Amino acid sequence: MIDGHLHPEFSEVGVALRRQLANSRGGAAVAVFHRGERVVDIWGGYKCGEGAPWEATTAAPSFSTTKGVASTVLHILADKGLIKYDRPVCHYWPEFGQLGKERITVRQVLCHQSGLYHVRQMIDHADRMIDWDHMIEAIENCEPIHEPGARIGYHGLTYGYLVGEIIQRVTQKPFREVVEGELAIPLGLEGFYIGAPKHEIEQAAQLIGPEGAKRKGLEFGQVLRKPVALLQKILDLAGSELEFASALDLMPHGISSIDFSSEEVLSATLPSINGLFTARSLARMYAMLAGGGSVDGVRMISPKTFRQLSEIQHPPKSRSRNPFDLNWRLGYHRIGTINQLLPEAFGHFGFGGSGAWADPSRELAVALIVNSGSAMLDTRILRMGAAAVKCADARQ
Repeated sequence: MIDGHLHPEFSEVGVALRRQLANSRGGAAVAVFHRGERVVDIWGGYKCGEGAPWEATTAAPSFSTTKGVASTVLHILADKGLIKYDRPVCHYWPEFGQLGKERITVRQVLCHQSGLYHVRQMIDHADRMIDWDHMIEAIENCEPIHEPGARIGYHGLTYGYLVGEIIQRVTQKPFREVVEGELAIPLGLEGFYIGAPKHEIEQAAQLIGPEGAKRKGLEFGQVLRKPVALLQKILDLAGSELEFASALDLMPHGISSIDFSSEEVLSATLPSINGLFTARSLARMYAMLAGGGSVDGVRMISPKTFRQLSEIQHPPKSRSRNPFDLNWRLGYHRIGTINQLLPEAFGHFGFGGSGAWADPSRELAVALIVNSGSAMLDTRILRMGAAAVKCADARQ
């Protein structure tokens, strides 16, 4: 069963959620805004293994979906003139400007071109990620793994520290306070945290990982090594220029021992991966972007800045370290559904199935949060997006 509000013209989104929940051990919530109106706000399933039902206020850890939120905060500050996209990062963060990082720009960070994704070589264990100061020092004291700007390499874990420290330097405030003051409060977003308070964590959905992974005690690196090698071989035989050798660099030793549902992790500041959001709050943030920087008469970003953040960035001519062209905007990747690409849409998906995005051409925003799913080839957000697009296109 599902609960919540569903506009009759978006009934297919409800059908899609019911199908997903029928094949899930956990729960989920989906929210959709169209032309500034909240047309879908539904949820169902269970928020923990003990069978507690998902509720209207249930938030869930959303992994890399968090990156889209961190990027949006930076754009709000850029719109205020506090950050320039083509200015070197070291202009705001002087200690960053060493060991070949002197010319790395904010734009290169937002486009995953800074060559600083190799967190496995920066820290000795994944639990170091909880220590913000340690991570910032590690980034300051490392060299780019390739020439900045020469290629794209997804900054899976380091992106949040890079963006977050720039934000902290220009505001002189803790990152979580900036998220609240610049985004959550102005837009009235409830259940919207990067660094959540204890009482919110206690009510949040608990992650339910892939069956058998913990029993086998496998590191993510061990799990991915064989499929990555096989995929690279197939691409080489096909004459592709893509390479996956960097995939293991994205994951530090001990990553499988981290409990991403724990208070220790969810209360920390990890702007790449530990956002705790409701679908409603994510969808409203993206409704602002779908509206060109405003929603319900509240303007967060000017048209000029919106044009810059939503413009597809030209990729480097050399080899990309992404499995396919993600058409990066400034902090957001391209969006597709199960049956089509959406040329004007952008947002960010997360490990395990969550995701949120905006399509300004349709004035459409979609968000899905979940607490169970597979690590690879999860198509739930793609299917949910397809249902939302079909309904929006049919609406008069």
